[in-house]
Amino acid sequence: MRILHILDHSIPAHSGYTFRTLGILREQRCLGWETFHVTSPKHPNPTGAQENVDGWTFYRTAQPTGWMTRFPVLSQFALMAQLEKRIEELARNLRPDILHAHSPLLNARPAISVGRRLGIPVVYEVRAFWEDAAVDHGSAREGDLRYRTTRALETATLRDATAVTTICEGLRRDMVARGIPEDKITVIPNAVDIEKFGQSGPPDAELQQRLGLSGCTVVGFIGSFYAYEGLNLLLQAVPRMLERVPNLKVLLVGGGPQDGELRALVEQLGLQRSVVFTGRVPHDQVTKYYDLIDVLAYPRLPMRLTNVVTPLKPLECMAQGRLLVASDVGGHLELIEDEKTGLLFPAGSAPALADRIVELVQQPQRWGQLRTNARRFVESERNWKISVSRYQNVYARCLARNSADARSTRAHSNP
Repeated sequence: MRILHILDHSIPAHSGYTFRTLGILREQRCLGWETFHVTSPKHPNPTGAQENVDGWTFYRTAQPTGWMTRFPVLSQFALMAQLEKRIEELARNLRPDILHAHSPLLNARPAISVGRRLGIPVVYEVRAFWEDAAVDHGSAREGDLRYRTTRALETATLRDATAVTTICEGLRRDMVARGIPEDKITVIPNAVDIEKFGQSGPPDAELQQRLGLSGCTVVGFIGSFYAYEGLNLLLQAVPRMLERVPNLKVLLVGGGPQDGELRALVEQLGLQRSVVFTGRVPHDQVTKYYDLIDVLAYPRLPMRLTNVVTPLKPLECMAQGRLLVASDVGGHLELIEDEKTGLLFPAGSAPALADRIVELVQQPQRWGQLRTNARRFVESERNWKISVSRYQNVYARCLARNSADARSTRAHSNP
């Protein structure tokens, strides 16, 4: 089987999006499938029309040009038109059996157009809804005209795709509520590479000392600094934690849109001695930073995006048998069982977050079982081999439906 994956961006950019993509591609190759990969014009800093990264070949799409690119909404249509040309060029040359378009819908609409012209089924994989991402980025407000228009386009795209996959039950339920048939949707949940994420090891003493963490109880977060991650809430919880755990420090590893705001909040709260920012670190060094942390915090704020979408980072944490405290948003509830694989707190409450972290820190007798349960959950339910195996039925149904449609078309054209 030959699959052309249509992606927003890919490695060498590092994000949950690119890590999920690699997990899928590796396992599909293990199944004996041929995978090809094209990125949209939104991929950052391409080096040419074709790029080899860590042994993977990615076809790049050039930036659109012309007057439409100067206007916020029309520029998106220009982007889709450019990607559509690239997909068709590749599809005619590579002759894939399946076009697999990954979020956002800016990738799916061009794929659907090409699929209709060339008679290739299209799988649309929804990792998040575009309208909800726009709310978090500040380019739309929930319920405004842009939000409603984008939502309507998303729903139409779900209807037009041959099949739909998504990463969690929250997104699946939302699609069904929009009128998308349940049998059209398959959940392919986020997962991790068990071999890549082994059990946690001892901290690197030199790195620990360089960051000023020696002899400290460390609460940490590793990832991108987006508003919905709730890192401001974590900082607001620090004074309450320090009252009971004086040697506590918070380690924030990464960067993103909220970086400046978080640093300003540290200054405002007078927490310069208790909070350490590392900036972004090379991906192959991330495990060293995980090893410095006693408790990982995932304080996502309550909103539509976090209630319907499951994150990847807590799974990486559990795969390593680490301790975590997370908010009880819907996305976390699909991954974390309170008191069994981690501890949950009421989303949006800094005092509750502080209390749960302190509770965990002060009860070391519970750590062993929590770590074992977390690792076992990932091993049995959330590894890529199990998740990716679900594509076999999705692709098979698409090809069967495509064959049936072709026979029907021939029958009507030759009465």
